[in-house]
Amino acid sequence: MARILIVDDQPHMRDLFSGELIDEGHTVECVGDAASVGTCLDSFRPDIVLLDLYLKGFNGWEVLRDLKMRNPHLPVLIVTAYDSFMDDPRVSQEDGYIVCAGQHTDQEG
Repeated sequence: MARILIVDDQPHMRDLFSGELIDEGHTVECVGDAASVGTCLDSFRPDIVLLDLYLKGFNGWEVLRDLKMRNPHLPVLIVTAYDSFMDDPRVSQEDGYIVCAGQHTDQEG
């Protein structure tokens, strides 16, 4: 099973994703701020990262850029409630995205 890093500033979202992924047999580590991502990458060594773009006090695009600079082959999946970023040229850095809004869930990538 995969080692998954969840980066989201909302505890209920971290709990939701981690609970489901752990139930599926994955090993999960969660961080709630961008400052903890680097340390977690070094110690946890994830196979994939689930990244919220709208982190309180941090620019998720910068976190994505830093993740890809540290490990260009590490898959990063953007998980967000907003679809306004899809036309942004920086989206080419990610490996996929999930837009969760209300009852509608859309997967691309």
